[in-house]
Amino acid sequence: MANQALMANAIRALAMDAVQQANSGHPGAPMGMAEMAVALWGEHLRYNPANPHWFDRDRFILSNGHASMLQYAVLHLTGYDLPIDEIKNFRQLHSKTAGHPEVDVTPGVETTTGPLGQGITNAVGFALAEKLLAAEFNRPGHAIVDHHTYAFLGDGCLMEGISHEAAALAGAWKLGKLIALYDDNGISIDGQVKPWFIDHTAERFKAYEWNVIGPIDGNSVKAVSDAIAKAKKSEDKPTLIICKTTIGKGSPNRAGTAKAHGEALGPDEIKLTREALGWTEPPFVVPQAVYDDWNHRAAGAKVEAEWDDRFAAYIAAYPKLADEFTRRMKGELPADFHQVAFDAIVAAHSKGETVASRKASQLALEAFTAALPEMLGGSADLTGSNLTNTKSTAALRFDAKTGAVVMNVPAVEAKHGAEDESKPDAAADTPQGVIGRHINYGVREFGMAAVMNGIALHGGYIPYGGTFLTFSDYSRNAIRMAALMKRRVIHVFTHDSIGLGEDGPTHQSIEHAASLRLIPNLDVWRPSDTAETAVAWAVALQNQSRPTALLLSRQNIAYSPKSDLSDIAKGAYVLAEPEAVGLRAKKTAAIIIATGSEVPLALAAQKLLAAKKIAVRVVSMPSTTTFDRQDVGYKKAVLPKKIPRIAVEMGCTGGWWKYGVSAVVGIDTYGESAPAPLLFKHFGFTPENVAATVEAVLA
Repeated sequence: MANQALMANAIRALAMDAVQQANSGHPGAPMGMAEMAVALWGEHLRYNPANPHWFDRDRFILSNGHASMLQYAVLHLTGYDLPIDEIKNFRQLHSKTAGHPEVDVTPGVETTTGPLGQGITNAVGFALAEKLLAAEFNRPGHAIVDHHTYAFLGDGCLMEGISHEAAALAGAWKLGKLIALYDDNGISIDGQVKPWFIDHTAERFKAYEWNVIGPIDGNSVKAVSDAIAKAKKSEDKPTLIICKTTIGKGSPNRAGTAKAHGEALGPDEIKLTREALGWTEPPFVVPQAVYDDWNHRAAGAKVEAEWDDRFAAYIAAYPKLADEFTRRMKGELPADFHQVAFDAIVAAHSKGETVASRKASQLALEAFTAALPEMLGGSADLTGSNLTNTKSTAALRFDAKTGAVVMNVPAVEAKHGAEDESKPDAAADTPQGVIGRHINYGVREFGMAAVMNGIALHGGYIPYGGTFLTFSDYSRNAIRMAALMKRRVIHVFTHDSIGLGEDGPTHQSIEHAASLRLIPNLDVWRPSDTAETAVAWAVALQNQSRPTALLLSRQNIAYSPKSDLSDIAKGAYVLAEPEAVGLRAKKTAAIIIATGSEVPLALAAQKLLAAKKIAVRVVSMPSTTTFDRQDVGYKKAVLPKKIPRIAVEMGCTGGWWKYGVSAVVGIDTYGESAPAPLLFKHFGFTPENVAATVEAVLA
């Protein structure tokens, strides 16, 4: 029998030693949650330390990521490739034990956590992906997708508003394989939480249609293990296990106090704690017997081998499904993707339609969602405005009684789509055995963004979700986390400027494009027409290691004639030379750079200037972030030196100066409430003003 007390104390010892050596970190939560870890990792979690990416493993998310030493200690003790030297290097440069867990840095870490509340929301995305993949791929007698998602979380996660969004969605989606263990220690950085955290947590989660267990003694391995066993029997409800614990347990003078939360215990208190625990080993030393009790390599190899046998039987019975499942889990696009993308882009160019870029996005989505069953869309209660639904993406629904995914929901088009756009009544036939692929997230922008991160991290789907661009502020930190984690998540942001009109400054995006472009590893596209939008989608779908934000207009945009489509994917290209407006022999005097709905404005200004014999090149720059990654030669070809440049975009001007512009036609104030045409004139977005700005630069 394993000595569970020693197993828990090993976590405590490693946590306090690592934090002390780093003189930085949070020892209290790992010490208080040690028995929770022993119960979960020792008796329930299905995992293989030798293969952290084995598909049907249970997923574990440490939502209270400041307790990272809990996870690092367990990963080390169970046999992951995390040697004791990495524990000694806790929070040091280039170590595998960063201050908060980071995916793809530490083996066994499923998601990057730290911003409280996002981990449990990621877990909802993990659990949803598992449930949908099971519905898609499992067959009678062949359950190849069958795992749980576990999350540890604390008071801070529950205080963050995003946890409300996540918990409500998990209940609505009946995610029975999601089990969250709440470390209810009553302490945060400022002390006892009672004066500012008075939620009735159990009642709150019951109201979300969760199964609630406890409060239980979180410092009892048996109590926690029994609760997990009970939770695993829930098929139609996620479970919250409320674990009453003592922060800093084992420390004679720090246990149960805020002093244990976020600072090293100190040499004297560590000595007293070792004596209180009966732990006689020196720092960073664990007895071999304890390692033996924790070691999970043999058990992990056995459980993975059992799944390998099941999958081999699945391959024999359903070879095409097995191939599709393997492709999807690798994150590879279908073999014919490039042809699908080529056809969509050429079709957009050939038709040359004048539509809003949000509609252009939907037209592109019709092609891509039909060809890519892994595309999982949605909207934060703005489907008819974001236009994220297609004939191939029926609404995702769950059976009210069983919680099962409802299959073969017809993809009925709404009679009224966008606010100013009528839609046909025709319904599309849905093939048999198909899940709904459009999620109604409700008014939960932040929750939607973090759930999509979890879906992408789990694998099997490419998530995309829509809202208005101005509400990207709500979801910004989750967007940043996707960029940090290098995950393919696509944000569809419509109503991208003052062009939305009467809704006014609260809804009109001014600083948002510039702000999003500042996020490292986030691709931002603001396409001007149907071809550019189709290219933007194609690039986004191929971006396996970065998220994408598509900024799309409410108002219609005229198609811009093009002689070549090949350079659009580079983020910026020469759209029109002076020859296009009859100035063949004139030397280019200036370059107008424009994005999105302002590209036709630049072309109109080019014509006005041509009438005055002023030769202007128009550059369309749908993605500054993509253009910035191009080689110097291409950048110089598009924006030659010594030719004055003028940028045109309905937004903050600050980001344009890095391109050496002499002037920017932009907006550095908030908008106004009025019809869009009046706003364009009021703020100077007219061909005449753009032309006058060019002339002023050349004067």
